[in-house]
Amino acid sequence: MTESSETGSSSPVPFLAAVDLGSNSFHMKVVRSLGDELEVVDRIREMVRLASGLDKDVNLTDEAIERALKCLSRFGERLRDIPGSQVRVVGTNTLRRAGNAREFMRRAQQVLGHQIEIIGGQEEARLVYLGASHSVRRIEGRMLVVDIGGGSTELIIGEGYQPRHLESLFIGCVSLSLKYFSDGVITRKTMQKAVTAARLHLEPMEKAYRRIGWEMVIGSSGTIRTVERVVVSQGWSDDGITPEALDSLRAELIKAGSTDALDLKGLGKDRLPVFPGGVAALIAVFEGLKIKRMWSSDGALREGLLYDLIGRTEHDSVREQAVYTMTARYQVDLEQAARVEATVNYCFSRLAPGWKLNRKGYYRQCLVWAARLHEVGLAIAHGKYQKHGEYIVRNSDMLGFTRNEQQIVATLIRAHRYKFPVAVLDELGELLAEPVMRLCVMLRIAVLLQRGHRDEVLPDIVMQASGDTVVLQFPKGWLEQHALTRADLEQEKKYLKAINVILEFEE
Repeated sequence: MTESSETGSSSPVPFLAAVDLGSNSFHMKVVRSLGDELEVVDRIREMVRLASGLDKDVNLTDEAIERALKCLSRFGERLRDIPGSQVRVVGTNTLRRAGNAREFMRRAQQVLGHQIEIIGGQEEARLVYLGASHSVRRIEGRMLVVDIGGGSTELIIGEGYQPRHLESLFIGCVSLSLKYFSDGVITRKTMQKAVTAARLHLEPMEKAYRRIGWEMVIGSSGTIRTVERVVVSQGWSDDGITPEALDSLRAELIKAGSTDALDLKGLGKDRLPVFPGGVAALIAVFEGLKIKRMWSSDGALREGLLYDLIGRTEHDSVREQAVYTMTARYQVDLEQAARVEATVNYCFSRLAPGWKLNRKGYYRQCLVWAARLHEVGLAIAHGKYQKHGEYIVRNSDMLGFTRNEQQIVATLIRAHRYKFPVAVLDELGELLAEPVMRLCVMLRIAVLLQRGHRDEVLPDIVMQASGDTVVLQFPKGWLEQHALTRADLEQEKKYLKAINVILEFEE
């Protein structure tokens, strides 16, 4: 079925879909891309309450997993005919925290039929801003975007479509409601405790954000949209959310005494359990940043995902900038990084076909990022710098990157020299362990061949991979003239035995 009759085009308009696995709700949005506009075809929102399904060991309970899988099964039916390249599915705070997230992801991807990415807090903030900034009228100057989710709150200052300052805080409507209003009782004391707890998270960045300033404040989450609907419906504000309107709302919550007794225009029953925590978080943001008025926006994370899908070239440039920023911050030798990158591309082109690596473009890109960043740990110390580099990449906020991509790049950096860290490789899970292990072998060979840190043209080396064997064939006499490289290759044969890879080299 084509859409040509509606669009005036002879070719069908592609469907795009975004799925946001939030800590409170799961959202799915299917659109058609019409130039710079998104035409909504379908949307589904279900209250899954994933965050409230974490047990004392921070694992998702069986009940929470079943709720989530049932929802994703329904989403999967709708997404079945949309190609994977036109779908993005991301998990946020709760999946970042859950100890059994990997097992959940394995089952979730099966029922959904699409890959799920877990994104970091700052990447979530970037995408939230992208969605919100496309959903409001353009203004001159800076805009502050606030998104209060179930388990985290994102605060972003940007200009136009570009975020400039991003923060992700570990407070949300679910987490605060579970801690302070789990029994549904609302008192002046518990409300103040919840607001104070949120303020403590905000305090380190309040002055910096106020100093930067903004011309407009936009709220992009369900919590904020609900609060705006309530305060306007109740007559406490004629436009947007104000501090006075929030004071009236707080007083009404305390007067009601419990979520069961709340009767507010614009407040649906499905949001009642997490509403007090959401209000407390919003009050804290208003107080800490001294906000005078906030307007809500329909654009949030899932809209940001959709615009990111449309602008894949821009998305790639965001990741390129993140890598460049890290090389600059840690004073990486860019000339050596370029040598290793060129050599690892050569290795990949020769060895990947024999190893039948799928997703070649994805794996090659991860390998290139690792080549550029493999010496980032030298900024800390030369000894065991591969471990320092792994820690830096694994734990830094890298805009544009998913948690999975960062983990792969960090693993490649950790495994690029000396003894092979088998345990680190196992952490990737069975689907990624083998292909990433083979990428590690390519990076190790490239680093070994460029050990001299000098501009020396390498000879044409015949490389072949088959099963567990890698064969390198050098021009006659070359290894005799490069005794150190020969010695390194002999040592590398021993290191690769740990992963059952046989390295052979000859002239």
